Amino acid sequence: MHQARTTCPYCGVGCGVQAEIDDDRIIGVAGDTEHPANFGRLCVKGAALHETLGDHGRLTRPRIDGVEVGWDTALETVAERLHATRRDHGNHAVAAYLSGQLLTEDYYVANKLFKGFLGTPHLDTNSRLCMASAVAAYKRAFGADAVPCNYEDLEEAELVVLVGSNLAWNHPVLYQRIKAAKQVNPLMRVVVIDPRVTDSCEIADLYLGLAPGSDARLFNGLLAWMDDRDKLDRVYLDRHTQGMEEALAAAREDDTSLEAIAADCDVDVERLETFFHWFASRLHVVTLYSQGINQSSSGTDKCNAIINCHLAEGKIGLPGAGPFSITGQPNAMGGREVGGLANQLAAHMDYHTPGAIERVSRFWATETLEPDLPDGPGHKAVELFEAIERGEVQALWIMATNPVVSLPDANRVREALARCPLVIVSECMADTDLLPYADIVLPASGWSEKDGTVTNSERRISRQRGLLPPPGEARHDWWIITQVAREMGFGEAFAYEHPSEIFDEHARLSGFDNQSGSFRLFDVSGLAGLDRAAYDALEPIQWPVTAAAPRGTARLFVDGCFATPNGKAQLIAIRPRQPRQALSDVRPLRLNTGRVRDQWHTMTRTARSPRLMNHRGEPFIELHPDDARSYGMSDRQLARLSGAGGDYIGRVRLSKGQRRGEVFVPMHWTGQFSGAARMGSLLAAYRDPISGQPESKHGAVSLKPLENGWDATLIVANDLKGDAKWCDNARYWARIPLADSQRWQLAGGDATATNDRDWLAWLEVYLPVAPSLWCEDPASGRLRAAGVVDGRLRWWLMVGPPGELPGLAWLDERFREAARGERLDEARHRRLLAGCDDGGADSGPVVCSCHQVGQRCIREAIRGGDGSVEALGARLACGTRCGSCIPELKSLIEEERAHASAEPKPEVTVA
Repeated sequence: MHQARTTCPYCGVGCGVQAEIDDDRIIGVAGDTEHPANFGRLCVKGAALHETLGDHGRLTRPRIDGVEVGWDTALETVAERLHATRRDHGNHAVAAYLSGQLLTEDYYVANKLFKGFLGTPHLDTNSRLCMASAVAAYKRAFGADAVPCNYEDLEEAELVVLVGSNLAWNHPVLYQRIKAAKQVNPLMRVVVIDPRVTDSCEIADLYLGLAPGSDARLFNGLLAWMDDRDKLDRVYLDRHTQGMEEALAAAREDDTSLEAIAADCDVDVERLETFFHWFASRLHVVTLYSQGINQSSSGTDKCNAIINCHLAEGKIGLPGAGPFSITGQPNAMGGREVGGLANQLAAHMDYHTPGAIERVSRFWATETLEPDLPDGPGHKAVELFEAIERGEVQALWIMATNPVVSLPDANRVREALARCPLVIVSECMADTDLLPYADIVLPASGWSEKDGTVTNSERRISRQRGLLPPPGEARHDWWIITQVAREMGFGEAFAYEHPSEIFDEHARLSGFDNQSGSFRLFDVSGLAGLDRAAYDALEPIQWPVTAAAPRGTARLFVDGCFATPNGKAQLIAIRPRQPRQALSDVRPLRLNTGRVRDQWHTMTRTARSPRLMNHRGEPFIELHPDDARSYGMSDRQLARLSGAGGDYIGRVRLSKGQRRGEVFVPMHWTGQFSGAARMGSLLAAYRDPISGQPESKHGAVSLKPLENGWDATLIVANDLKGDAKWCDNARYWARIPLADSQRWQLAGGDATATNDRDWLAWLEVYLPVAPSLWCEDPASGRLRAAGVVDGRLRWWLMVGPPGELPGLAWLDERFREAARGERLDEARHRRLLAGCDDGGADSGPVVCSCHQVGQRCIREAIRGGDGSVEALGARLACGTRCGSCIPELKSLIEEERAHASAEPKPEVTVA
């Protein structure tokens, strides 16, 4: 048994992980106490990483046209078909769509092959969906895609502003750092600006529940308010910036009175003035912003409106100060460093940068190719799939992402891929929504196997180390790309044998001709020349890393010198625009989308840990109770949303933190986990004209109850998962992996006739094992049944509302026993239909995923006198590990207090 250090593969925080390895298995993980991103903290997803591993469900052999082949055949076929596409349709008919899941070394060789040697600019990444607007804004303001801050600034700030970021759920470790900093410094203030009241509000001193899309108006108003009160730092502005007068003039095109700004943003005037005063009166201010800002048809302008306010008062380059875009993916920044966006070349060089094309061509030695590097940018993500639809792109290689789920107008993306003559997919998992559209499938390595580097939100490069061998014939992405390049005749330029060699070339390119005449802020040339041992031992370090800064650079723009031609930052004139997806009589509800606490992206990794599925097991639609009443809906009822490109079915969740007239849905569910819960199908493909980022936060939808006559819960043994015929006639289904079985929530039938199904006959048709136990109540339409073979449980069914379910841990344990070959004893056989031991109780929906503590247990403990988070932790252990559930625990405490105070008090007679 031994331990190894690596980096978490989830969000852009970039936490260090300490893995415990025994006999080629990772048996446990913990936070790396020495890693400066997290100092030992991990969120619940990171703490469950070892639970997501294993060879089951993995791709292990290449496939060509549905037939498994060896690697030699696969590589030859990829090379031949790409060559044929270029010969028949030209270089620009070839494209690639990459992912922030790739390591920097994977990204580098992919970008070099496609742009440098295949001569196509059409290489983009799913980072376009989350970070492109933040990137474009930084480049407009600072001259470079450069986050100026670091995580220590969150602890040194006097004021932290969270805008469009549910940090408590999406970046929990950073949230915990801010929370701890507030405890150390009671004078620190936190402002949360978000249309929804989220768990991040637990640490908020001020909440602004602004109208969706009004962020630019808010920060334009702040800029004008500071000017009116002589709060601007004129010395800093004169020495280090330009464009202030134009920015102010644009801000003043709208009424700048507090009342007008508050009305446009739909916030309270006094709260608005408090925020303006706090921002203007403190020098050390960090504004953290994420997808709520970026995912807009005017996202770049919103980011620049925030940056303008920081530049106006010189709140940048200082400890505890700066506009801080927080990244969604583990290596979105690393991908941009090597040119992973369609408008980039490599090493932060753009096509329009003077001399950049010639410089990269000279470094890669592509001058003799015909044609050489592309002379202009390629198609950005949404445009790329539109080009496929038009037939302009004939071959697409997709790596480590799932665009048929994550892109807007997702059904149209599916149709485009179905018509594309050549689709190559590099993927870890055997079941994704994308694989049916692939002509060639290449099995790739995943986390714990991949070996390379990633860059987190604070520009910190860390090693993600390969700890285990890939299963079967799965290979690293950099190796696959390199081998294809060799098959296509580019072997000399792709002679890599180890990722350290790729990193070395990347580092050398970052410093190549990087003198004052062609200054590029991104430069890691100080890391060039590392041998394999030094590369493997590389400690986390923030770029730039140069001869002048060999230990990295913690904070940028300290001297007020920016990466623009004249060294000055640019304030941008911002004119706020409304979302493109307008509301109408047909679609009257504003749609917001986002993540949930225990899931990440499309669930290919997190769903492999059953405990991460317990917090929010089904797709849902969150809306305000008043809206639910007006639509005639109740909590946990099934409902249908209809949007620009299709429908979404989920279970209603009532929340007073949701603004009226608006709904929230999660982004995670795919066709592998539900029949109609792909968020992307609700969205039109509008995008920011500068960044190309889609408007994923501002859909327009209608809402209706799902007309169904029955609900059912079916739990089956894991080996029956692939024979899911029971979904065929269901109007709604969702699959929820348990530890040792698969839970299926089903709904269907005619709402006017609840007893029109012969369930015993249905069981005979749809399940491979006949029922051996059943109990039916025809009058109510209720039924419970189970299939047992040789004393081993194979399936269990309850027809009735899911609220009547027993706790499923007991049943799941019976499936575990069956998988081990153990037979049910008489007592447990007798209790099967009840689904629990005599006297057993359901603990309710899981609140604390770390310790699997349910809501019902927590409420009972509160009613029993445990009226604080600390008391609940002492009794139930909830909230004592990662802390992600603490805001929900506090909400439950408040609900129980409110309930207790509302109960009538007994009359007291005084003699």
